[in-house]
Amino acid sequence: MNALVWVLVFPLAGGLVLGWLGHQPYARDVNVAFSLATFVASVALTVHVTGHGPEMAFNKQFFMDPLNAFLVSLTTFVSLTTAIFSRPYMRIEQEHGKMNAPRMRLYHSMYQLFGFTMLLGLTTNNLGILWVAMEAATLTTVLLVSVYRTSASLEAAWKYFILCGVGIAQALFGTILLYMAADKVMGSEGATLLWTDLDAIKAQLDPTIITLAFVFLLIGYGTKIGLVPLHSWLPDAHAEGPTPVSAVLSGLLLNVAMYAVLRCKVLTDGALGSHIAGQLMMGFGLLSVVVAAFFLSRQKDVKRMFSYSSIEHMGLMTFAFGMGGAVANFAGLLHMTVHSLVKSAIFFTVGHATQQAKTQVMSDIRGLIKVNPTVGWGMMMGAMAILGMPPFGVFASEFLILTTAMREQPWTTPFLFLALGVAFASIMSRVLPMVFGDTDLKTLAHPPALLPVFVHLALALMLGLYIPSYLNAWFVRAAGMLGG
Repeated sequence: MNALVWVLVFPLAGGLVLGWLGHQPYARDVNVAFSLATFVASVALTVHVTGHGPEMAFNKQFFMDPLNAFLVSLTTFVSLTTAIFSRPYMRIEQEHGKMNAPRMRLYHSMYQLFGFTMLLGLTTNNLGILWVAMEAATLTTVLLVSVYRTSASLEAAWKYFILCGVGIAQALFGTILLYMAADKVMGSEGATLLWTDLDAIKAQLDPTIITLAFVFLLIGYGTKIGLVPLHSWLPDAHAEGPTPVSAVLSGLLLNVAMYAVLRCKVLTDGALGSHIAGQLMMGFGLLSVVVAAFFLSRQKDVKRMFSYSSIEHMGLMTFAFGMGGAVANFAGLLHMTVHSLVKSAIFFTVGHATQQAKTQVMSDIRGLIKVNPTVGWGMMMGAMAILGMPPFGVFASEFLILTTAMREQPWTTPFLFLALGVAFASIMSRVLPMVFGDTDLKTLAHPPALLPVFVHLALALMLGLYIPSYLNAWFVRAAGMLGG
């Protein structure tokens, strides 16, 4: 699969090139060019996998199937649109004195390397390499979150590093336990961490070891997902880092961590023949939805508010995948897609709004629709989309999750409805004054990059009205692989 090579080579080469040239004025365009090349390669890879079915490469160390092919395409697309958004955004940050030449070089190089680590984690067949990729993603995002070098950003980066470092250590122990379980079945010479090999013998794996392994893996990767009570790093990292970093953190990195949990859940379900893994995921997911919804009502910082919204939606996905079954898994994959599109679009508008107001405090951001109608309408439609207003795709995925919960887990539905209602009231009561209130703000010196906002929202709208047949078939195959 030559396309797989380019999917990994382009962002890695981009990181190296921009580590040398990232401070130059044209570095923003080079960043977009590498992101575009990676996206084109991912499309070619997806077409190949769709036409030929699951394939392995490089001595079985890399594996592509409908689940990760879909996520690779989503990751490279959002990375490309975020790079386009960051061109004028980072230029303004540099003019405001928040970024200098060394910081711009660090930002551009780490942006590409961050993309490389996510794509490595998604495409590898080796659960050990997956762990390494997640650790590398942590290190690159620590540098991105702290790039402003303010006391608040350094504190947020330190908290992120410590908490996610502890979490990833739990995931390492869980990975070691998986190897131990394989060793008992295959012997020390045949034991492996290749997911496809483990999947072939999952029914023979020791249930006790696998149960313990999944607990550690869920806690470890759940820290990266932002599941309550392992979530406290996420609001700070979103609030203090550059807005493009917030967009890729919410829209992409959380998905990669969820992907790791789902791969491990498939092995656990096969080894145990029960729904213990799903029940754990439902518990953490439901707790995250409820707690995040009530934290939303207390936020004053716009980026912190939408970061808690990310925790809520990742909790909803975790709950859906925990329920399992064809419909719930389909809904979880659809929700993952539309959340990535809508939440990144929201952060794009938030970035331009905070640059206009020169603050992230929501009470000081008013009248966006008068200052820049496209920014105002983008934020308004983004908020409506993320809150599940029809006909956006979030409504369709949440409807499927709620109706499945009513049938399979009826006791959870009051909590879900309460949490979604609180989240709706909390976000809408703050977004409306920001968009329609009176203001004396001035327009930005450079026109904002709003094409990515409306492309994302248009795709989210389309997925609420109509899912193309090839995409529907993709989701169905991936949902079937996840079992239940």
